[in-house]
Amino acid sequence: MRPIKVLTDSCGDLNQGLLEKYNIDYLKMRTVLDGKESPALLTMSDEEFHTLYNVMRDKRRVTTTQVPTAEFLSVFTKYLEEGYDILYIGCSSKQSGSVNAGSVVAKQLSASYPDAKIYCVDSLNASIGEGMLAIEAAKLVSAGKDIDTVLHTVLDMRNRVNEYVTVHSLDALYKAGRVKGSAAFFGNLMGVKPIIISDANGTQAAFKKVRGRMTSLKELAALLKESIIEPEKQTVYIAHADCGENEINALKGFLAEAIPTAAAIESVYIGPIVGSSIGPDAIGVFAFGKEITFTID
Repeated sequence: MRPIKVLTDSCGDLNQGLLEKYNIDYLKMRTVLDGKESPALLTMSDEEFHTLYNVMRDKRRVTTTQVPTAEFLSVFTKYLEEGYDILYIGCSSKQSGSVNAGSVVAKQLSASYPDAKIYCVDSLNASIGEGMLAIEAAKLVSAGKDIDTVLHTVLDMRNRVNEYVTVHSLDALYKAGRVKGSAAFFGNLMGVKPIIISDANGTQAAFKKVRGRMTSLKELAALLKESIIEPEKQTVYIAHADCGENEINALKGFLAEAIPTAAAIESVYIGPIVGSSIGPDAIGVFAFGKEITFTID
């Protein structure tokens, strides 16, 4: 059996420690600021993340691109040359074209590497929700499972990623076309905090509104409590866009109270790709739980 390399991308929000712990690599998308294109790195320092989000706080527009074809060719070829089969778990196709682009490259490379398997999986998720699927795949690889078993397990698990995210300001959602300008203005004025979820097709949208920052953090914990399954067997993740320690610790406290049997609660940064769309000070909670079957019209 060929060894298996698990890959994700810049939307997976796995930090350096998690990438190394689970032997995962990632394909780099790109950010564009003032006409300069840069790789979207997940391994930045706290200071670098803070600098990036301060750029956004200063109302400077950071745009993004999907994983370039050249990046797919370079990374896929590297691991194929080393004898690996490849399992790429990418950002929801509702939010990025990267999985489709990867599939095109995989088909091209299959002619040169006929004995290798290259699977490109739409995670139906983003941020650490996508990263969690890559972690589960890596655990199965470490346990000696073959790539087809890992693939089908990931496909079965992707609709069990439960996410609940809130934002500090509606400005980024307005720029991304998620809310109208008038709604963003009056929402910010009245302190409205939407709760954002992902549906069964990987589409993200606001499904509930609450008022006040602390109220929204409590609501995140309460919602996850209702949907999580077997918390004692998993890590609950907090993903945040450069939030203050007081808010992160407050959310950890709400989660610990709501889900006291969780094996662990860890926080990670929302990376530059997702962060550019959702804006500074966004924060969310993620765990495996009840199957998501609803769709957002």
